[in-house]
Amino acid sequence: MLVRQNPTFIESAGYSDARIASRPGESSIAGVCWASGARMKTPRCCIGALAFVLVAALPALGQPVAAGRIKIASGAAFIVRESAQIPAQAGLVVFQADGLRTESDGHIGVTLKDATRVSLGPRSEVRLDRFLYAPADGRFDLVLRVVRGTAAYVSGQIARLAPDTIRLETPATILGIRGTHLVIRAEPN
Repeated sequence: MLVRQNPTFIESAGYSDARIASRPGESSIAGVCWASGARMKTPRCCIGALAFVLVAALPALGQPVAAGRIKIASGAAFIVRESAQIPAQAGLVVFQADGLRTESDGHIGVTLKDATRVSLGPRSEVRLDRFLYAPADGRFDLVLRVVRGTAAYVSGQIARLAPDTIRLETPATILGIRGTHLVIRAEPN
């Protein structure tokens, strides 16, 4: 299938009998210059292929990092994502930078990818400021900010593999965790 001919490029390359064409099954950005039996990629094709790769990768650049899932939710319990409150339900994904909030009758339990468990009681709020669990690369990070209320924490694999990378923050204190179970009660300032 002939896509187009570009005599200027072909002549400057020294091939007067060449055509720019796509093979059946190739996309139009995968055009190839065929000249005297030799295959040569054109600059236009390389630019097109690069643009295609960049456009395909753009959605992944803005994607938040999935950190875990809600295991249990009852009463008025919410995920706070970019200023929007989403009613919490078992199975919903929790992302890095999400907040969890409960009202007077709410409870919520979350299990993170590394098996860390966080539970909130009534009138509580926590933010998952940072979460990274990449054991194949040896990269770990967990910063959990308890804004108000009561939160129970049971450490997971990050505490076992890289305990110095975990921080639990409250309005008055920052805790470094070395693998444990604890309950934090925080009152806003």
